[in-house]
Amino acid sequence: MVSKFLKIKCEKCKNEQIIFEKANKDVNCLVCNTPLAKSTGGKVRVDAKSMKVLE
Repeated sequence: MVSKFLKIKCEKCKNEQIIFEKANKDVNCLVCNTPLAKSTGGKVRVDAKSMKVLE
């Protein structure tokens, strides 16, 4: 199984950060602490507006 990293952008402060596709805990923005993705036990559910998949 190949997992990927996701580049997501916070809607509130426009900060971009890279997260693991199968993160095991919720991910918040490092700048403003806004929730960006929720852990679902598998792939994360992204709440952020824009997302790019990094290879």
